Amino acid sequence: MGFKARDRARRKESGDDKASTKAKEGIEACGVNGCEGWSDASMGGRSISVNDAEDMWGKGYTARKNRVRICKSCYRSWKKSNKQDDHHY
Repeated sequence: MGFKARDRARRKESGDDKASTKAKEGIEACGVNGCEGWSDASMGGRSISVNDAEDMWGKGYTARKNRVRICKSCYRSWKKSNKQDDHHY
């Protein structure tokens, strides 16, 4: 019996059979209005410039110190819209 099997057996005996996967609660909300995501770095959040945010979302964002903190999904949509195929030489 390997260490993983022993650990599984120990968890079943103690009643802690489920993995402890609680949803993380963020600290800093996404700066895009209408988005419910979290912009914490530990959750994949990023920071983009006010000019880039204005090009993407117009005036629908909240800025701090000329930067807009956005969640991972908003960052991915911004990145996808700004992708340029002629950038690679």
